[in-house]
Amino acid sequence: MGGNDVANEYGCSNSSGVKVMGIQGRMASQRERMIGMTDAERAWRAKWIKDQELHGEPIIPKDYYKERFNPIRRFYRYPMDKFEAALAPVIGANKALITRHFIAKLSFLIMTCYGAHYYQKYNRSDWTRKGGWKIVKNRPASYPGDPGFPYIKDTKPHEYASFGFENSPI
Repeated sequence: MGGNDVANEYGCSNSSGVKVMGIQGRMASQRERMIGMTDAERAWRAKWIKDQELHGEPIIPKDYYKERFNPIRRFYRYPMDKFEAALAPVIGANKALITRHFIAKLSFLIMTCYGAHYYQKYNRSDWTRKGGWKIVKNRPASYPGDPGFPYIKDTKPHEYASFGFENSPI
């Protein structure tokens, strides 16, 4: 195999045995281009760069999204897909995709915060249940010279770890 010829995983060359040749010549290197280019080289380079553009890309086959995403994922993506489709003609496809991404992630973050708040508010651990979040309040920081220093509260033995039992209506 040639020096530039690369073999794939089956041992066959990607170029079918033909020696690989770069068509850019010395223009492939930015350093070479900075040395100086003639008008003919500059025109050839401009034509070569223009030829690299693919027209009509990307081509999305029919049922691409149906094959790529399962039904559950298509269901929860549907609202943001419609939002992105409505936004794309106004601000462009890339900006609509970015906007969709940030709005979806932000709404997921907000729903997570609301869910955590709800769980903390209505499923707090107390003496009646085994699970839930335990909320423990610390003493305020106290330093010598503060009024009321050292903020020591007289706690009776039955008040330790009561988890709200003393406030029960039983």
